Amino acid sequence: MTEIEALAAVGEDHRQTLHGGHFPDDEMAGQIDRLDRWYAAMPPLAALHARIADALSDLHDIKTMGHYWWASAGATLLMGGTAALALLLVASAL
Repeated sequence: MTEIEALAAVGEDHRQTLHGGHFPDDEMAGQIDRLDRWYAAMPPLAALHARIADALSDLHDIKTMGHYWWASAGATLLMGGTAALALLLVASAL
């Protein structure tokens, strides 16, 4: 049995045991960021910022919640620099 099949079996067992086979209303499954927000519920740029800030925060301490100020600033600078570079490349190609 592969990992995906095993995960599906565990999920089905959970659904049958705790929810009587029904799917709970408004229940989401997925990853959350260090500020306890669902990545799937965020707009794409906010989710990208959160993932970068999470990764930078994990470089310092993987056990804490929240972003360090420098991780959020670094994520913002990285995204802004990438957007500026893309704009320059497009402008130079024209």
